[in-house]
Amino acid sequence: MQITLEDVRLGGFLELPANAESVVVFAHGSGSTRFSPRNNYVASVLRQEGLGTLLFDLLTHQEDLAYKTRFNIDLLAARLSAATLWLLSRPDSSGVSVGYFGASTGAAAALQASTTISNVNAIVSRGGRPDLAWDYLEKVKAPTLLIVGGKDEEVLQLNQQALAQLKVDRDLVVVPGATHLFDEPGALEEVARNAARWFRRFLRQ
Repeated sequence: MQITLEDVRLGGFLELPANAESVVVFAHGSGSTRFSPRNNYVASVLRQEGLGTLLFDLLTHQEDLAYKTRFNIDLLAARLSAATLWLLSRPDSSGVSVGYFGASTGAAAALQASTTISNVNAIVSRGGRPDLAWDYLEKVKAPTLLIVGGKDEEVLQLNQQALAQLKVDRDLVVVPGATHLFDEPGALEEVARNAARWFRRFLRQ
C-alpha cells in the first residue's frame, strides 16, 4: 500500500491478524527498505504471535541515494511518527497498542519518535545505534530491549552506554557469535524469539 504523509508517499506492507490489538511498526536501517529479508522474517514470527506488523520505507528512492539523508535521524523519526499516526487513524487499527522494532539507524529513529507518540508501549532494537538519539534516551517512556551481536563490539559498547541512560524497564541481550547483520546460523532466530518475548510482555494481546 501507499502511506500518504504530509509531503511524501511511502510504500508499505500492513498485515493485521484477526482481532489484533497490537501492531509492531518496523524502522529499517540505512540502505534498507520494507523488503528487508531480516525484518520480514522477524515480522512473520511476530504475526505468528498474533501481532500486526507494518513495514514501510522511511525514505523515498531518491532520498535514499543521499548518504547524509540516511543518517538524518530527525527526518527518520518524523517519518516514523507520521506513519504511526497514519496507522492509528485507520478504522482497522484505531486504538491499537504500538510497538517499534528498529534496526541500526532505524533504532535511533524509533527511540526518538517514541518520545512523541503516547501509544508506543514497547521498543526492540536490533544492532541499533542508540547513540544517534542520545539526547532523547532519558525521555523514552516505552520499555526497551536492546539486542546486539556478541562480535559487533563497537555497537555493543554503544548499547551498553545507552542502557545506562534509559530510565525505563530495559534489557540488553547479547547474541553470542553474531555480527552486525546477524547472518550467522540461528542468530536471527534468536533476535525474533527475544523480540516476540518482549512484545508479548509489554503489548496488549
